[in-house]
Amino acid sequence: MNVETSPYLVAPEPADTRLTTRVSGRDQEGRPVDLAVVNERPLTIYLNRQEIVTVMTIGDRPDELAVGYLLNQNMLRSDDRLTGIEFDEDLEVVVVRTERSTNYEAKLKKKIRTSGCAVGTVFGDLMEKIEGITLPETEVRTSWLYALSKRINTTPSLYLEAGAIHGCVLCQGDRPLVYMEDVGRHNAVDKIAGWMFLNGVSSHDKLFYTTGRLTSEMVIKTVQMGIPGLVSRSGFTAWGVELARQTGLTLIGRMKGKRFIVLAGEHRLVWDADTAKVDDEDTRSRRKAGTMDDS
Repeated sequence: MNVETSPYLVAPEPADTRLTTRVSGRDQEGRPVDLAVVNERPLTIYLNRQEIVTVMTIGDRPDELAVGYLLNQNMLRSDDRLTGIEFDEDLEVVVVRTERSTNYEAKLKKKIRTSGCAVGTVFGDLMEKIEGITLPETEVRTSWLYALSKRINTTPSLYLEAGAIHGCVLCQGDRPLVYMEDVGRHNAVDKIAGWMFLNGVSSHDKLFYTTGRLTSEMVIKTVQMGIPGLVSRSGFTAWGVELARQTGLTLIGRMKGKRFIVLAGEHRLVWDADTAKVDDEDTRSRRKAGTMDDS
C-alpha cells in the first residue's frame, strides 16, 4: 500500500474547535497576534465503583484513554470482559465497568511520579508488568522507518496547529495506522493501547512511534502491548535503554531525516534503504524538533 496516500484508521483532528482556543497577545515587536492554544481539561477515571486517577487531557477519545490507562497500570487484564464504558462530559468522568470484580485501593497507595509530563504515573511494581513477556521477532526494515518518519512528520496535526502537544502512532510496515495526540505522551500511548484493546488489534507485526523521550515508562508500555519496536524523534534515558535490552525490544531514537540510532534489539533491523536516496527533513518537519522532542 502506498504510504503517501493510504488513510489513517485514526488521524489527528486539528480542525476540531473543541481541542483548541484562540487567544490574543503580542509578539517580540509588540505587534498583535492571534493564535490557537491547546485546551487542557481534567478527566477522572473510574474502574467499576472505584476512583482511580484524574488525568489532564485535551478531551478527545475518553474511552480509549481510560481503557488504555487501566491496561498499562495492570488494572485491566488482557482477558477482561468489559460490560460498559460510560462518559459524562459535564462531570468530566469516565467509568469503565468489568465483569470481574476489582479493588485496587491498596495498590493505589504505591504509585510514584515519573519523569514525564501531564500527570504520568506508574506503580512501584514496574518490572512485574513486563516479566515473562516474549516479544515477537518481527523484522523492521529501515525503508519503513524512513517512510514512516516522512509521513508522520508532515501529517496535519494539533502540534502543527497549536504546539504544546505530543503524538504517538501505531504503525504496520511502512504504514502509520493510528495517530493519537495529547498534552502528555503517556496519555497518547494509553489512547492507542485502549484503541487496540477495544478493536481487538494484534500487536505482533506493529511498530510504535512517539515524539517524546524514550524513557523507562515508554519502554514498559510498549513491551506490555506486545509491540516489538519503539521509534522516536527524540533521545534516550539510560534506564529506558537497559529495559529495552533486557526485554529484547528494538529501540530506535533520534530519527530525523537520514539519521537514527538503534541502541537495543538491532537484530530485527533489515538494512534495505539506500540513504543516498533518502531526503533530509524539510523545514516543516524540523520545526517539531525544536520545542517538543525533549519535553
